[in-house]
Amino acid sequence: MNCKPMLLASAAVFAMIAQAATVQVTVLARDGKPLPNAVVVIEPAGGTRPTPPAPVQAIISQEKMQFVPAVSVLPVGSRVTFVNNDGWEHHVRGVPVGVTNPSGNASGIELRLAGRIEGGTPASAEVTLAQPGALQLGCHLHGSMRGFVYVTDSPFTVQTDANGVATMRNVPEGAASVRVWHSDQLLEGKPTELMIAPVTAVSVPTQVTPRRRRL
Repeated sequence: MNCKPMLLASAAVFAMIAQAATVQVTVLARDGKPLPNAVVVIEPAGGTRPTPPAPVQAIISQEKMQFVPAVSVLPVGSRVTFVNNDGWEHHVRGVPVGVTNPSGNASGIELRLAGRIEGGTPASAEVTLAQPGALQLGCHLHGSMRGFVYVTDSPFTVQTDANGVATMRNVPEGAASVRVWHSDQLLEGKPTELMIAPVTAVSVPTQVTPRRRRL
């Protein structure tokens, strides 16, 4: 029996495993405290784009005059169902961040949801997220309502938790850059360059002062 092909295959698998790193990124606000709900994107150097993540099905609710969750990170092609759980009418307006007064639905999301009748099924509508980038959600009727959807075509995109930490696995070792996006940032910060080892931990300071969410 010729074991050489098996040994070569095993070596290739081992090499792939050895090159898959775990990266922990801690994002800090302007005051040095952990920054939750920041979006962290790792971009490996070399020009080879990783395989995009598979689309998913997600739900964003309108509850007590809020979008829940307030920030969602979803792959391109994902389908999102917006659900109005309040007893009054809402709109869902989704525009690319940085765009003011967009014309037409091609710029984002535009739909209307009737208020929920007690004991009835809440109104809902589904949209497909076709383009990468950040969308700001709002309601024409209630200006205080604010939410965000970050649409990504990279598998190395993770939202920070309550401790400001984003953990990614199976990231290629080697040179890479880290970008951070946050809904309250005024200007996008410069990418942080790093060399990814099998286990890598890095802290990324920002100039973001997070707004207090209305309860």
